[in-house]
Amino acid sequence: MGQAAGDGDVRPGGARPAPGGGGTAGVLGPEALGRRATLVQFSSAFCQPCRATRRILREVSGMVPGVGHAEIDAEEHLALVRESGILRTPAVLVLDAAGREVSRAYGQPRKADVIAALGSALEAGESGEESREDRRDAGGGPCAGGSVP
Repeated sequence: MGQAAGDGDVRPGGARPAPGGGGTAGVLGPEALGRRATLVQFSSAFCQPCRATRRILREVSGMVPGVGHAEIDAEEHLALVRESGILRTPAVLVLDAAGREVSRAYGQPRKADVIAALGSALEAGESGEESREDRRDAGGGPCAGGSVP
């Protein structure tokens, strides 16, 4: 997105199906997915940045029609965390309308970055395009209690 790397900077990733057929969308179930896109947050109990991330994602999902927000407790879903390659919390995934991951970031995101990633995901979903895969580590270490075993 042409921005300096920063904690929570969201980068586009290639739209890809959930690993193993279920993945994140399978754990959430169709009722939890937004009609146009879903912001998924992997959190852990003692993660301070997770609370701020939750607030930002709820706010953004409330601003954009058809966008849902779901939170997954990383400690309760370790198999999914490992299968999805989640390295630490908070981790934010943007899923398209079909439940495919199109963006990923680690760390507390900035609201503007979430909106930009969501906009790109919505554009790609509406035009049927898929962007290249580019996982991004937004910097910073895992928060206290936020590293994933």
